[in-house]
Amino acid sequence: MQPEKLILASASPRRRDLLTELGLSFEVFVSNVIEDDRAELEPQYLVMQNAILKAESVMSRFPNALVLGSDTTVSLEGQIFSKPATLEEAGVMLSELSGRVHQVYTAVSLRWQSCSFKEDFHEVSEVRFKTLSDTDISAYHALVNPLDKAGAYGIQEERERIIESISGSFETIMGLPTQVLVDRLNQNGFDFKSASLGKSL
Repeated sequence: MQPEKLILASASPRRRDLLTELGLSFEVFVSNVIEDDRAELEPQYLVMQNAILKAESVMSRFPNALVLGSDTTVSLEGQIFSKPATLEEAGVMLSELSGRVHQVYTAVSLRWQSCSFKEDFHEVSEVRFKTLSDTDISAYHALVNPLDKAGAYGIQEERERIIESISGSFETIMGLPTQVLVDRLNQNGFDFKSASLGKSL
């Protein structure tokens, strides 16, 4: 059996771009859930819970579709760095990440309600930052909006200014572990290849 379509339950333009690069046909329906950003949670638990919340908040609207929820966070020595509320907070985050190695966790939740299908997974990659001065951070944030990004930075924008190296999946850091996702879709016999890509609902 095959779901009739793939629904991305996320407003993230980065996840939309990654699915498009995979050549998948999908539609976007943004979940209106309030994400759990409690700093005391384990990062892998936090991203998984948020991914599940997003997928399950949308699946009843599209019971015959496969709904994909996803969430990403940054963690430094167990401390969670969610999306900053202000530029000042964003600057503090990058100062703390400066010259250190941190982890990026991304979780994916897949739901197909009419067939009671549930599958969840998460991936982790590591990022080493360059040592950054206040001037470096200000220059970076003049070019990149940090307020919609966990950890106040985006791996796909101006990364040579702040990042020394990465270990693991670039796409996981960007917001969607695409290779694992493709493997899971293939294992379940789901095929969403099409020339018609990324329509919003």
